[in-house]
Amino acid sequence: MSVVENGSIVTVHYEGTLQTGEVFDNSRNRGDSGWTFEVGSNSVIPGFSDALLGSEVGKTVTFDIEPEQAYGQPTPEAIHNVPKTQFPEGFEWHIGRTLQMENEHGPVFAKVVQELENDVVLDLNHPLAGKRLTFEVEIIEVQPPLLGTDSE
Repeated sequence: MSVVENGSIVTVHYEGTLQTGEVFDNSRNRGDSGWTFEVGSNSVIPGFSDALLGSEVGKTVTFDIEPEQAYGQPTPEAIHNVPKTQFPEGFEWHIGRTLQMENEHGPVFAKVVQELENDVVLDLNHPLAGKRLTFEVEIIEVQPPLLGTDSE
């Protein structure tokens, strides 16, 4: 039976919930055959990857991930005042509204936390920062690590 190890290419289905029981993500809702990634790579939060080590194909595992192994704790450095002039004319500000912007690394999400006279205050912390996450993961497929890769 195939077992997940560091560097394995795994395909899984998962459901992620918050401590309140609220579902924040479910791979089955995408209608595909699962999510495939390399265990131990930077493409997945560390706690998720680590929790799958030693799991076998066909098994379902449930685990919790503390913020430090997920999206970290919220930081004050991620709160920014942005001049309203940087947004389209007539843009409607709503406290709690999520905006999608682009930077050199790709899409960035920000939450409007305050409106000032000339600025808007945006929180660029990840929406799941500071949250303990629970995952239920079904291991669909495990491919062994590729030879000659550094997956440590």
